[in-house]
Formats: sequence, structure tokens, C-alpha cells
Amino acid sequence: MKQSKILIPTKKEAPSDAEALSHVMMERAGYIYQISSGVWSYLPLAYRVIRKVKGIIREEMEKAGAFQMETPSMLPADLWQQTGRYEAYGDTLFKFKDRNDREYILGPTDEEAMTEILRDSIKSYKKLPLVVYQITDKFRDEPRPRYGILRGKEFSMLDGYSFSADQKGLDEAYDLQAQAYRNIFDRAGLNYKVILADSGTIGGDNSQEFSAPAKVGEDVIVYTDGGYAANIEKATSKFTGVQQTAALAELAKKPTPGAHTVDEACETLGVDQGQMLKSMLFMAKMGEDDYQPVMVLMRGNDEVNETKVTNAIDCEELELASEEDTQKYLGAHPGSLGPVGVGEEVKILADNYVKVLVNMACGANDDGFHYVNANIDRDFRVDEFGDFRNVQEGELAPDGYPIKFTNGIEIGHIFKLGTGYSEKLGAKVLDENGRQVNMIMGCYGIGVTRLLSAVAEQNADENGLVWPDSIAPFDVHVIPVNAKKDDQMAMANDLEGQLTAAGYEVLVDDRKERAGVKFADADLIGIPLRVTIGKKAADGIVEVKIRKTGETIEVKQEELVNTVGILLKQLANPTDKQE
Repeated sequence: MKQSKILIPTKKEAPSDAEALSHVMMERAGYIYQISSGVWSYLPLAYRVIRKVKGIIREEMEKAGAFQMETPSMLPADLWQQTGRYEAYGDTLFKFKDRNDREYILGPTDEEAMTEILRDSIKSYKKLPLVVYQITDKFRDEPRPRYGILRGKEFSMLDGYSFSADQKGLDEAYDLQAQAYRNIFDRAGLNYKVILADSGTIGGDNSQEFSAPAKVGEDVIVYTDGGYAANIEKATSKFTGVQQTAALAELAKKPTPGAHTVDEACETLGVDQGQMLKSMLFMAKMGEDDYQPVMVLMRGNDEVNETKVTNAIDCEELELASEEDTQKYLGAHPGSLGPVGVGEEVKILADNYVKVLVNMACGANDDGFHYVNANIDRDFRVDEFGDFRNVQEGELAPDGYPIKFTNGIEIGHIFKLGTGYSEKLGAKVLDENGRQVNMIMGCYGIGVTRLLSAVAEQNADENGLVWPDSIAPFDVHVIPVNAKKDDQMAMANDLEGQLTAAGYEVLVDDRKERAGVKFADADLIGIPLRVTIGKKAADGIVEVKIRKTGETIEVKQEELVNTVGILLKQLANPTDKQE
């Protein structure tokens, strides 16, 4: 294929708004074009990569017993209202009305639509288990699109769904999908971790996330050398608190003028952070127009894990209380809040590490004042203890190894949904005893375009993209140094024919550009192998450069096809050694 005939608008300069290496290089290399904030066009090179990723997905999904279908992007709002997710997703949904004033959304995911289809199509357990999937565009009104195609308003996604009549069927489908996902990411050349994850707005009690470590990853991966891995929202560590045994001292109120942070209050009072209570007030949405004030108590040096709090009280949303609500329920501003004297209308949660403390310092719900020697039960109540904190690096994970942190890009997520959707939408089948039972569901998703960003982020260098051959737009980039020389172009055309006949995809740079421009663009584009036809063309010798390592070798024309096969095999299996 001739490069002069393909739209590849390479750029010398990085886009001014680009923060991520993958964004910089994919835009500079002419893979993507931004139509508006968070909305991207995928140009020919990117389209070829996406097509290969989708091909890998289709192969592995069919091996796992899943078959492809497609639901519409335009979904009736009332379907989502039945499950409660119309409100839960809030402003993230793209909402509109047709000419008959009927409300619709652009689908961000398709649990409801798939459940409705199976509800109306399957009536007996004999037709289950069944796994279906689609690869379609999804839409989410991201408040802050960023990192190029990593977080956009429109994106391509694989979403799969399993339906079974019993738990065994769900477990089997889930395990098959988990292995299929490993195969997909392995074949795409990704470094990734499988981690414990929170199910979020999708729902369900059990989920795993596939996360690709990367500098710009928006998720924090907690992991150990022993194999433990979880995202920060789900991660736990071994409890090492020791019950304090000091005699209970008298509660006293102390002035702390200008002390608005834990550090400032500790310094003013002369107490250690470990004895200071950090008190945070949240508003928990329990239902439509039903909000519950919730105070969370932590040791001063700990951070509240809002996901753990949300799951503990089973609320739809959790957000920090406004200044108005803080004044209403506590009568003070943040920085002076505490549990002493708080009314029953406020639910009080405390982290497990608070339970072992005595004679604590805390805000007095009076601006500029704190208590010292506050104690549980005597001076304030706690309605529920639990693990409500973010783990910290160096703590021991459940497997006994020290915790480490890294950033990660979520590339896939699998969920055991259970019966949440089928129960709300009436998706039932007759079981083997003739009884009506709810279908038991699983949900499985891969961000296809996000996966491109993850691969690029992990493999790009300062010169451009470096694609694994399995998803590269082409296998070989043939570059005649001077396209005006007939012998070089004749050899380029000959090599293209030989390599294409051998099953390789070839891009020939036939442009009448300077050699330096061609080489710079080749590095930007990131095709695994570059074949340069230069001064030794008359002797039938070309130079082959491996994009990933920068190594170059000279090869005779008649040996090129065999050499390309060997090099690509080595790149796909780096541990393989040529004898």
C-alpha cells in the first residue's frame, strides 16, 4: 500500500493541550483527529489498529462461547428508569426527546437492553447459560475529557453479558470470560494486572478489573510482590491497631484559633496525629429527594475511602456536605467538626483504627475550638465501625507482603451481577422443577479505544509510537530513500509484492520527501519493521530496522521475506531465541 494514497497527517509539534504521551504521539503520528472536546475521529492508521483489536476480541470471545450481536445506541429512558440507573448516572447521560416527546438516552452501557431482549426471548433454563456480546460506540458526558482518546465522550467498547439459571452457570461463564480477557490483553501486547475492584454503578457483589500500569493512569493500583492486587477503592490491609489502655481523662474544650487542618490543630494542642480525630460530614443520597447526613471519623493521618463508605450504608451517591448543610447539622465550618454532641439525625461511622483509641482530640463543632480527651460511648456515640480508610504504601496486605502503589488505566472489567437487573425487569425462566426463577447475570466490558491508549502509553518512546505486531497498522514499512530513483522504487514495488504474497501487510513510503522526513515519520507511525532501500540497492541489499529496539541489520533482497518472518516471531515471543 502506498503512503501517498493514505491520509496520515503527521505533525512536528505536540498538541498544546496534550498531557499524555499516548495523546501526543497518536495525534502527531496522524492516527486521531479531535472534532470537539472528548469527541475524536479515528483516521486510517488508527482504524486499522482498532480493526485488529476487534478481530482478536471476536476470536477469543467465540472461543469462550460468546456470540456477537448489536443493540441500538439510542435507548428509551423508561427502561433505565425501571432499574434506577437513569437517576444514578445523572448528568453523565446524554438525554434527548424525539418528535413525539418520548425521552431517550445514548447508551453508556447496555445491561437494561440486553436483559429486556433475553427476558422476551428465553423462557426455559434449557436455553441457558447463554453469553452474548457486542462491540459498539458508547456515550458518556464526561465533565472533563482528557488524555486524548483515553477519556472521551464517545468511545468504542466491548460489552458482554451472560445469563444463567443457577450460580454454577454464572461462575463458569465468568471464569471463561476472565480467561478470554487475559488472552485478549496478552495478544495485544499489554502489561496488565488483574485486580479486585468495586462494581460502582454497574452493580453486583463480585468484580475484577484489568488495569494497565501507566504514568497517566487515573486509577491507583494497590499491589504486592506476593500477588495481591486491588484498586484503591477496594484495597484492604492487615489491621495492626492495638487497644490503648490509658485511664480516661476529663473532656476539655480548648481554643484553637486559626487551626483549620489536622496538622494545625495537632500543633496547637500539642497532640500526635494518631490521637486526632478527623471528622468529615457527607450527604448520602438514599433515594429520590432522600438525603442522610453521615459523619465519618478517621485517625488524623488517614484518608476516607468514599467507596467503602458508600457500600457500607448502601447509598446511591455520597458527596461532601455543603457549607449550608454543615452549618445546619453541626453548627460549624470544616476544620472544627467533631462527634461530641452530634444529634441522632446524623449517622456516625468510625474507622476500625478509631475503636482502639482513648483520650482523643477532635473538633468541638464551634469554630476555633477543639476538645481533648474525647472518648467513645462516654462523650460521643458511634453507630458503626468498619474499614473506611484508604490503605497506605508499606502497610501489609492480606497476603502479608508490603503494599505498593502504581497508576493504572482500566482496560477491562468483569462483574458477577446476580439478579439485580433481571429482578427489576422481570427476566425469569422456568427452572428444572418448573418454578419461575430470575436469570442470574454476569457483565463483561473492554474499552476498545481506551486499549489503544494503554498500548501506546506503555510502548511509545520520545520518537513516536511502537506497536506490537499483533495490532500494528502494518507489519513492514518500506522506505526508498529517494523515490525519484527508478531502481529504488522498482525494488520497493518488488519487495512489496514479495512480502504481501507471504501474508504481510506493507506500507511503502513513495512520497517525494527528504529521507530525514521519511525516517522521522516512520518512527512516529511505529510500524514494527522498517526496510530502507538506499545506496546498496544496486547490490540487492537493504537495511532492516527494528522499531522497538533500534537495531539494524543488512539483508539481501532474496532473504528479506524469511528475515521478516524471523524478526516478527521474535518480537511476538521475546523469550524465543533463534538457534
